[in-house]
Amino acid sequence: MHISQLPTPALLLDLDILQRNLRHMQDRAEKFKVALRPHIKTHKCIEVGKKQVTLGAKGITVSTFYEAEQFAANGFDDITWAFPLPPVYAIKMAELAEKVTLRVLIDSKEAKGHLEKIARTNGSKIHVWLKVDCGNHRAGVDPNSKLAEELTESLAESKVLAFDGILTHAGHSYHAKTREGILKVAHQERDVMLVFAERMRAKRIPVPAISIGSTPSMSVVDNLDGIDEIRPGNYCFHDYTMVALGVCGAEDCAVTVLASVISHQPGAAHFVTDAGALALSKDLGPTHIKNDMDMGTIYENYERKRLHAHVHVRGLSQEHGKVIAHGIEEIEGKFKVGDRVRILENHSCLTVPHFQKYYVVQQDEVVDAWKILGGRS
Repeated sequence: MHISQLPTPALLLDLDILQRNLRHMQDRAEKFKVALRPHIKTHKCIEVGKKQVTLGAKGITVSTFYEAEQFAANGFDDITWAFPLPPVYAIKMAELAEKVTLRVLIDSKEAKGHLEKIARTNGSKIHVWLKVDCGNHRAGVDPNSKLAEELTESLAESKVLAFDGILTHAGHSYHAKTREGILKVAHQERDVMLVFAERMRAKRIPVPAISIGSTPSMSVVDNLDGIDEIRPGNYCFHDYTMVALGVCGAEDCAVTVLASVISHQPGAAHFVTDAGALALSKDLGPTHIKNDMDMGTIYENYERKRLHAHVHVRGLSQEHGKVIAHGIEEIEGKFKVGDRVRILENHSCLTVPHFQKYYVVQQDEVVDAWKILGGRS
């Protein structure tokens, strides 16, 4: 089926670009001699996850318990839930941990207490990472704090918990303005964890492993000595934010939104598509650097991966997308009602869950359809 036959808005996944992106990050992991445990919150798709594991990924990372359940049900048996454990999920988590290796995160004594209580009740060890703040300042213990040392020591000594090591996420890499800025964050992410682990080991407190990684930091990092695993997620698809940061080019973006023009008034400097906020999300993209693309970028020529410099999505309501031109001449006589446009979203991780499936394409032909697991437990 040709993409011109698809209902819109539709989420298109370019199979060739996807496979190239997956291979590239796996090659980097092997080059640096670290395990790749990809974060599947970007794609939420069994088929993509299987491709990652086939290429050499050592387990997966999830962001919700629903993702953990669904991927476990489909044969994935080594899963890190990279989210500070909500106590309400403790019992469900322990039940799933009896079927697969499920690794959870904590960054507080309270969460550790919940885990130990349920582990004693179940009679089986639960795998635990200590979440460390490497500079993102969202969650995780301060590596220089007394709490960080106390939790590391108590986890290492626990009789009912299996201490996997320390884990962090350099989310602030997305706030850098250049590749050089991202590299600085990547070094910080790595070094904060190495220094903390060395300090604990010097006190004879074992740290079994160190897990780090975001797509920007892992795309530019030049040395990972001492690190055991990385957990990038966005790399499978990329998006306009990654392009603007210099992490990749438009030719590396695997997911796009296909939309139809539904209104274009004579003499107007804008037209409207059927891809609104419930297709593209309202992520503003890289607002900390020059960004003329507002809520999404229109492809001028998808085959050549050329983005339109003067036409982009300006505003989104629930189902409407207002696309503006820098001048009427850019769109006059073009973009007629019924025409299709291909949009590069600001943030693929937030765009994907608005759809139920990917239309997998090669060139302009649909070759498959893959389900998106966007639910909640």
